[in-house]
Amino acid sequence: MAVKLLMTWNIQTGREQEYFEFVVREFIPQMQLLGLEASDAWVTVFGSQPQILVTMKTNTMDSMRQAVRSQEWDQLTDRLLDYVEDFHYKTVAARPGFQL
Repeated sequence: MAVKLLMTWNIQTGREQEYFEFVVREFIPQMQLLGLEASDAWVTVFGSQPQILVTMKTNTMDSMRQAVRSQEWDQLTDRLLDYVEDFHYKTVAARPGFQL
C-alpha cells in the first residue's frame, strides 16, 4: 500500500530567501535519499491554514517508518526548523489528489 507523508509549516518572517534555497538545494534532495518521492507542494496565499503543505510518498508503510525514524530525518527536520515554525507531519494511506 502506498503511503503519503503530509508535512505542513509556516516560513519564518524574513527567512523566505534562505528557506527556498535550503528546500531546493538540500531538503528535497535529502528526502529523496531517504527513499521519499516528492509528490505535491502547495502554498496557501489567503486564509489561516499552514502556509506550506508538502507531500512525499513511499510504496510501503515500512519504508515510510524507516525514513521518519532515521537519524538523517531528525537532522534534516532540525535544519528545516531554522527556517520554519509550526512544523507538523503525519502519514496517511495514499489516495489520488489533494489530501490533508
